[in-house]
Amino acid sequence: MSILSILFLIILTPPILYLFILALASIRPSLALDTHNATPKHRFAIAIPAHDEGTVISNTVIHLLKLNYPRELFQIFIVADHCTDDTADLARQAGAIAYERNDGPRTGKGGALSWLFERIFEEHACDAVVVFDADTKVDANFLQIMDQRLTQGSQVIQGRHVIINPDEGWFPSLTWAMFTIDNRYQNLGRTNLGLSAKIMGDSICFRVEVLKKMGWGQGLTDDYQLRQKLLLEGIKVEYEPGAIGYGEAPRTWSQAVAQRSRWLRGTSESSRHYRVDMLMEGIRRRAPALIDGAIQSFLPSYSTVTLLVVFGFILHLLVYLLINTSAMLISTELLIVWGLLATVLFFYPFLGLALERASFKAYLVILSGPWFIVWRTFLALFSRYMNKPSSWVRTAHGEPR
Repeated sequence: MSILSILFLIILTPPILYLFILALASIRPSLALDTHNATPKHRFAIAIPAHDEGTVISNTVIHLLKLNYPRELFQIFIVADHCTDDTADLARQAGAIAYERNDGPRTGKGGALSWLFERIFEEHACDAVVVFDADTKVDANFLQIMDQRLTQGSQVIQGRHVIINPDEGWFPSLTWAMFTIDNRYQNLGRTNLGLSAKIMGDSICFRVEVLKKMGWGQGLTDDYQLRQKLLLEGIKVEYEPGAIGYGEAPRTWSQAVAQRSRWLRGTSESSRHYRVDMLMEGIRRRAPALIDGAIQSFLPSYSTVTLLVVFGFILHLLVYLLINTSAMLISTELLIVWGLLATVLFFYPFLGLALERASFKAYLVILSGPWFIVWRTFLALFSRYMNKPSSWVRTAHGEPR
């Protein structure tokens, strides 16, 4: 059994090392941009996909119109995608330009955005496009910061996505804490290493030339696919934590299951489609960001790795205590190694919270993480091998804030 134990340790070492490389890289904070004396240079189109968002769309548009950026240099565009309510009319009344998409099948966010981009580029002039969700609330200096990043030469900039409703249930609270960690490790860590940050699907800015060439992603996880397509084109996503967008997390378990099933199924399908090409092209071009994108698509998630390590430690402990005295199947050293791995993986998210100077509540919420790890891992297996979601599912939003 010792040989099998060592073999499993060897298999689990790469994903564990990968997680901690990102964590260590995220220790260095990003430098805040000084926007006080900057002269705005870029014209922005703010693009928002909306399906039956009449309860929130007016408030979102009104909020965006108050951004600290010259009003003549940005315009808000809404695509009312197969709506059965008055989303388009309410958006227009609030001050946005609204297009109504009713032809053909409703293919979700990716299809709606691609359709909207075509109309923006045909009828309006802009230098960059910012994508928000229909319920997003935005920091006042968002466009100023994006303008600075574009001036510095950035092509795609992912803002910091923060969950705005952590007090509305266990899942929103846990999602809020996890996004805090994810922004630090997955986005800031990669950016500090010169790699490509994740696309969060919201609060992200593109140069017009990029979208005209690439369009938006398709499928169940259009943002995940888009990142892989950008990497194959040699375009990195840069992370800017100073540009903050606030969005909602699902409130109920049924909404959470539908959303996570779509994400897990979609990322699995997209990874299988692109990862080999990404790896081969990354090696051929000697492109670290492309190789990293391929590695990420091959490796299991933190939840899966942690569950495997904890299961391995418990198995080793049981063997050591119950039958090891006579057979010597497990050495004390191996038991200690498995125990140490389980311990460091347990504390892994707490380091991210500490680096972000998160509130005490975030630490308490993460203590419930083991339940989420088990839930997510089994949901991933169910989504990939048993359940077959084939369409995008809208997440219901609460009352305007």
